[in-house]
Amino acid sequence: MKIAVDAMGGDYAPKVTVEGSVLAASEGIPVILVGDRERVEAELEKHDIRELPISVKHAPEVVGMEEPPVQAVRKKKLSSIKVCFDTVLNGEASAVVSAGNSGAAMAAGMFTLKKLNGVDRPAIAVCVPTLKDKAILLDMGGNVDCKPIHIVQFAIMGDVYAKYVLGRDRPRVGLLSNSDEESKGNELTRLSHELIKKSSINYVGPVEGKDIYKGDVDVVVSDGFVGNVVLKLSEGLVEAVVSMLKTEIEQSPLAKLGYFFARGAFKRLKKKIDYSEYGGAPLLGIDGNCIISHGASSSKAIKNAIFRASENVKGKVNTHLMEELEKNKDLERLAQMPV
Repeated sequence: MKIAVDAMGGDYAPKVTVEGSVLAASEGIPVILVGDRERVEAELEKHDIRELPISVKHAPEVVGMEEPPVQAVRKKKLSSIKVCFDTVLNGEASAVVSAGNSGAAMAAGMFTLKKLNGVDRPAIAVCVPTLKDKAILLDMGGNVDCKPIHIVQFAIMGDVYAKYVLGRDRPRVGLLSNSDEESKGNELTRLSHELIKKSSINYVGPVEGKDIYKGDVDVVVSDGFVGNVVLKLSEGLVEAVVSMLKTEIEQSPLAKLGYFFARGAFKRLKKKIDYSEYGGAPLLGIDGNCIISHGASSSKAIKNAIFRASENVKGKVNTHLMEELEKNKDLERLAQMPV
């Protein structure tokens, strides 16, 4: 099982993508670094890669972070992200990891590997820490305009991922809304709620934003617009709280003393909220495996993304997802019926 890594994707590529890939390869995961061969091999020369399962596949083009995703993927056939998915298509690799243009990763995945049967819109799923364990949030930005059937499919994707990757026996799935009352929410949430109730998953009903981090639900679904706002708000809140806490500690000798005794707890907390520990977000619904990492990913984040991609392949997520979609295929017919 080899993982194709977009060596040119991300703010600090190819340095961190090569470093992260070397770290993963040193722990036994075979990696194919896809990108400009000269630049990638120059970075590899800085590491001892003797006997490591790591190779390079040349891709002379790069999709920039600001480029329109669909047009760039169609125009740049030899871009590192497109060639990554080509390696999965032809059987050279089992999964893709990219910290580059996330829209391009989604477009390349759909154009090259296609969507799974029964999936209208692939979704980006993000793993977040909670007071109890971890939760899956999706969609986190792949689809800003959705129909109720898309939300149902997201719920099924999240349910399968929570079962076969996070190891939850019967994941509790909630629908993000402005209230936990069934009668509230906008038209999309109300119609989605009625459809999800008829599915085979363990649906617990609407949940509010404040419920996400309590840990009472394993999967929270929404359209990509709302999901991305939640994600960016959460990231900003963590940064602000850490910054304010640091300022308060620095201004008080007593607070510095308290930090000295509590530094172990602070380190454990930092590890829980550090996105690099999670590696990246799986792109669910394509006929293959892909992990989309943060553009500012460190080498540690890339390594963990490679491990997560490996877990997805081992967990046979797509096989189980197709089985669950088949169980719920009548929901599409119900979604088209007049209310």
